[in-house]
Amino acid sequence: MNVLFVTLVGINSIEDRGIYQDLLRKFRNKGHAVTIVSPVERRNGIATNFHKKEEISLLQVRTLNVTKTSIVEKGIGTLALEYQYLAAIRKYLANTKFDLVMYSTPPITFGKVIAYIKKRDNARSYLLLKDIFPQNAVDLGMMRRDGVLHSFFRRKEKQLYRVSDYIGCMSPANVEYVLKHNPELLPSRVEVCPNSIELVEEITEKNSSLRAHYNIPEEATLYIYGGNLGKPQGLDFLMEVLERNNNIADRFFIVIGSGTEKQRLSEWFQSRKLSNALMLDGLPKNEYDQLVRSCDVGLIFLDRRFTIPNYPSRLLSYLEYKMPVLMATDVHTDIGPIAEENGFGLWCENGNIEAFNKMLDTLCGDKELRMQMGERGYRYLMENYTVERSYEVIMKKNPALKLVRIIDSKFNVELD
Repeated sequence: MNVLFVTLVGINSIEDRGIYQDLLRKFRNKGHAVTIVSPVERRNGIATNFHKKEEISLLQVRTLNVTKTSIVEKGIGTLALEYQYLAAIRKYLANTKFDLVMYSTPPITFGKVIAYIKKRDNARSYLLLKDIFPQNAVDLGMMRRDGVLHSFFRRKEKQLYRVSDYIGCMSPANVEYVLKHNPELLPSRVEVCPNSIELVEEITEKNSSLRAHYNIPEEATLYIYGGNLGKPQGLDFLMEVLERNNNIADRFFIVIGSGTEKQRLSEWFQSRKLSNALMLDGLPKNEYDQLVRSCDVGLIFLDRRFTIPNYPSRLLSYLEYKMPVLMATDVHTDIGPIAEENGFGLWCENGNIEAFNKMLDTLCGDKELRMQMGERGYRYLMENYTVERSYEVIMKKNPALKLVRIIDSKFNVELD
């Protein structure tokens, strides 16, 4: 089967670790022909190009800068993406017929690209919904509800949903939200297709070298916040947590990542000179995984103003390395309740400092509990968040695969 993946994520190698690379490797390894359409921003000085590597085809489309740039260029660049991708696909993929086209949000502006492929090739379409825009911008006060911008992007959002044969959401709360606010969608078209990874090896022990490198006390419980440092994370509460826990000897905090709030957070760190907290620059995925492997507990923060459910993918790294997870989020996101119900995490609402500090105290004082929660999390990861599961969720919607399975069951032929 020919599979097209359209994304705003810059993918240079399918062998890198990441939720999209891991999933696409699974498709490739199952014998499908995979083509990726990915951006290369103008700051890189690379023209639009098409090449094959690692048994996949990669179409890199030159775009304006849409990350780490001014809001004006980002806005224009985001709107131009649809037309730049269409032009590149028409030029470089004119003779390739696709059976399945997958794509993720953000952005929500790929509707015409998907519609073109569907009409040209009679392809099935599958949306991996990772971001509910523009409502998230409204929640954070970045856009006025029913204003010109909101109305424009809301139409784009609905167009993307309409052109999608199936919509894979990150969690049950996401499914419920999408159906409630888009009643024209058939429930049979919206399902849970969670963030997932390929497990490379089971981690049996912690890597202790980081403690020595950064002079972190061996007896301190090591907490890590890793990932995006932006408005959606509600990082004022992270700063309050660090401030209130300064000089407490049995805990140490590491913050690492990049994003629009990184500079503000870095300046705050420099002014506070905390005794038991450290901020590091962003690292490549492999080095980041080594860092996480050295820690005891993972932290997740989301702004309390959100009315949309989120499900941060950084949870996967924490679970992979058998770490319990402490979460401070809005009340609409179900990542916390899922973690508590399955025994691998603790949750409170963002802003409740007393509740959060109580959770910190609980895990600091009980190594056995941390180990038990870590094992439960790893087991939950294996049962729910592997690329094998995501692959099966997506493929069961493909009519050709259903036919193969019918033949398989009748003739007892083992097929992928």
